[in-house]
Amino acid sequence: MDRFAHYGWPFFDARHEKLAREADAWARENLGHAHGDDADAICKRLVQDLGCAGYLHHAASEKPDVRSIALLREVFAYHAGLADFSFVMQGLGSGPIALAGTAEQKKRYLAPAAAGEKIAAFALSEPDAGSDVQALATRARRDGNGWLLEGTKTWISNGGIADFYVVFAKADEGIGAFVVERGELDAAERIDVVAPHPMAVLKMKNTRGELIGDPGGGFKLAMRNLDVFRTTVAGAALGFARRALDEALKRARERRMFGQALADFQMTQAKLADMATAIDAAALLTYRSGWVRDVKGQRVTREAAMAKMHATEAAQQVIDAAVQLLGGLGVMRGHPVERLYREVRALRIYEGATEVQKLIIARDLLKQ
Repeated sequence: MDRFAHYGWPFFDARHEKLAREADAWARENLGHAHGDDADAICKRLVQDLGCAGYLHHAASEKPDVRSIALLREVFAYHAGLADFSFVMQGLGSGPIALAGTAEQKKRYLAPAAAGEKIAAFALSEPDAGSDVQALATRARRDGNGWLLEGTKTWISNGGIADFYVVFAKADEGIGAFVVERGELDAAERIDVVAPHPMAVLKMKNTRGELIGDPGGGFKLAMRNLDVFRTTVAGAALGFARRALDEALKRARERRMFGQALADFQMTQAKLADMATAIDAAALLTYRSGWVRDVKGQRVTREAAMAKMHATEAAQQVIDAAVQLLGGLGVMRGHPVERLYREVRALRIYEGATEVQKLIIARDLLKQ
């Protein structure tokens, strides 16, 4: 089965299929180290490797092509969840600088992030403020020509290993975005999650930050950044789901029981058909969203929410079905399907949980 057949769809240009095939070949040769317990060390090396290979320029870009980012996430997620994580965090973490930073800020932070020389992080969530950005409690106040930040951020990916953080805080003018150097804050409190990756609580007291854009423009900046990357979460979900289907197909063909292959049973065939259909439906939503933004130049609030919601929910179902088909192998620690089972769960939560996506979709419908 050709995993790249869908890049012939009208949503793509020839360059997209070429990029996907080249990234897949690179991943097969270079991501053997991207599994293990030392997520900090793995991710640091992945950022360097992805930067040297030139892939980070797609994520950390002043003119991001959403379809390229999404398909690269699909490819990297297929091979290794931490590769997808390391790739996209460079874009998400540097995105506000790409969108509204000064030329000097872009030179100091965006260019090194794209080269894999500096690790980026996006610090929006707080203990009592996740999807409800207006509930932020972190404060920013002027101090001469600069700004001082005070507050706590949590669930911050790349926390503890990032070289710089884009932090959102409330100023007198409204919510602002600030770039903060690693030495200015405390990221010692780490968070362990079911699929290990670098994550920390950030504590700030008289922390010096540099304003990005306008003092009250942080909320719009955060939403613009998420508008770019929310669609690509669906791309990662597709990569996880496609790997799960491939593992299930392989096992169904090889496993013998009651004198025939597991694949010969109609119940197995029905499950495989459901899995493949769910993946194609998710892919259509995902790349439609990217196409509308890239080609039509339109906002994709509803399209991105639909893609993110459906693709992540479908991936969870596909992976669960794969675990069931593989039986004991599916829950054996270290098996690709077992890793997928742990890795996919967070996708239904971060960058807006499924329930939040439903609200976004419904509100957009009701506006019209």
